[in-house]
Amino acid sequence: MAIEKHINFFELQKASEKPGCPLCRIISDRAYKYIDNTLFEHVANRGFRALFRAAGGFCSFHSRGLVSFRDGLAVAILSRDILEDRIDCFKYKKPWRPKGRCPVCIEREKIENEYLDFLNNSGGNSIEERELREFFTVSDGLCASHYAKLISAKGLIKSVPAWLKQFQEEKFKELMVRLDKFIELSAYGRQKEFAALSEQDQLVWKEAAACLNENVIGSSD
Repeated sequence: MAIEKHINFFELQKASEKPGCPLCRIISDRAYKYIDNTLFEHVANRGFRALFRAAGGFCSFHSRGLVSFRDGLAVAILSRDILEDRIDCFKYKKPWRPKGRCPVCIEREKIENEYLDFLNNSGGNSIEERELREFFTVSDGLCASHYAKLISAKGLIKSVPAWLKQFQEEKFKELMVRLDKFIELSAYGRQKEFAALSEQDQLVWKEAAACLNENVIGSSD
């Protein structure tokens, strides 16, 4: 079934124009918007408050990001619910065991699966699919973590579009070659050769670190 030019297509196109894994960027941007919308729209919703409380709030990672939002009242209301439960556990010497998952983590997982399915359906030859291949193959490509999820998303590696498999695995091999060169020229006595490397190759270790970990990219990047 041919892909269509809906929001996934245009978000992927926009993210591919920026550094790093396009999927990491989309997930982080949309998760940021999810938190922003939650604080603005759902804090007065009793159903959401109950789910949020049962989950023990956001996970420690997403909780740290709350200080970057301006809605202090919403953060205070949500935090008070969790603090009340914590105080109750302290009082009765009970272990604190949330019964749900961080709402943002659940949302990130949903977005991730949506885009992995979208990419897995990009193996045709429609105009839209050709355009997608055009802009995606000049991007930095998926990080190793998202590519690993992509090739197992349908349980079979053969389900991945051939163009995407070739592009990604060539990217990883090229990164390995550049890392080998960086390590080799970092040896004592090879400073001049190292200095002759491009700035990008002198910082290839940063690319490797980003490639091997799912990145959390701020919405302002």
